[in-house]
Amino acid sequence: MYKLAFFVPPTHLDAVKEAVFDAGAGRIGHYEACCWQVAGTGQFRPTAGAEPFIGRLHETSRVEEFRVEMVCADEHIQAAVNALRQAHPYEEPAFDVWRLETF
Repeated sequence: MYKLAFFVPPTHLDAVKEAVFDAGAGRIGHYEACCWQVAGTGQFRPTAGAEPFIGRLHETSRVEEFRVEMVCADEHIQAAVNALRQAHPYEEPAFDVWRLETF
């Protein structure tokens, strides 16, 4: 089992979550589409060669984003990450994947 966490702008929140859910993430027992999300502020500065979805080259941007967390079974994690990358508007989506222990 893994935990997948990612950051996404509000405009794409539902579309990215649905893509990752459709890939098999967010299932706990007899429940699906399970996640936790919270609004926050992201910061970044695009450098040479970047093609930012938001912001301008060499300028620091601060944008509203959501942090979304969900669990994902081993057999679905690669598909979930692929779906996240495909559905996400950012050139380089920020995400974390952690292996979880079972107790």
